[in-house]
Amino acid sequence: MEERIIEVRGQKLYTACSKSLEGKPVIVFLHDSLGCTQLWRDFPVKLSEATDCNILMYDRLGYGKSGPMITHERPVNYMELEADLLNDLLAELHIDNAVLFGHSDGGTIALITAAKYPEKVNSVICEAGHIFVEEVTLKGVYDAWDAYKTTNLAERLQKYHGDKVEMLFKAWTETWTREDYRSWTIEYLLKDIQCPLLFIQGEADEYGTLDQVEKTVSQVSGTAEKYIIPGAGHTPHKEVPDLVLKRTTDFIHQYS
Repeated sequence: MEERIIEVRGQKLYTACSKSLEGKPVIVFLHDSLGCTQLWRDFPVKLSEATDCNILMYDRLGYGKSGPMITHERPVNYMELEADLLNDLLAELHIDNAVLFGHSDGGTIALITAAKYPEKVNSVICEAGHIFVEEVTLKGVYDAWDAYKTTNLAERLQKYHGDKVEMLFKAWTETWTREDYRSWTIEYLLKDIQCPLLFIQGEADEYGTLDQVEKTVSQVSGTAEKYIIPGAGHTPHKEVPDLVLKRTTDFIHQYS
């Protein structure tokens, strides 16, 4: 893996990239709202080996080894802006055959990128993504905020994000629970997704109902498949990695 800091739109982003397999697609891993490259652990390498694909991982601004956020305040369309930034990063790295694998917020960013920049995206794997705000999502955020105040969650996150933890946690919790964010949705973009899509969701996801899946696969223009995993929560790739690895490998082999 080649690790380096790349400046995109004035943002210093940590990237880890393998492009040794000539002509093969690049699986781009998009982390969740508290995640980073490190927290994917060995899943990307295993998927790369199983599919003979290259991989790109990166930390969004304010996360992991990337530069800090300037402010915790985010506009309502911040994930749409992250998709624009990802498009610029892909251009900088000359990637036009991406398989986007996004988890949670990363899954949402993957969907938006596929809708807005179809020329760069071969297919999308969306794991526990959101296309609108639900009450269960807000409850999950409030529960995480309680855990942040009453447990060692902040200390555990600091291992990966350093002194950026408080800012990123505030950005996540305050954005999702803001009154003006209640009406946020990306449903208007779904019709523009023409590439193959696999939507993975745990049946017991504590941050979203199966409506997120159903309303996504029913509105995209391309081939769409869903993989609902009984008993799994918000992070199937960690809870049942073998199941997710097998299903995503089959999907990538079928469409890449």
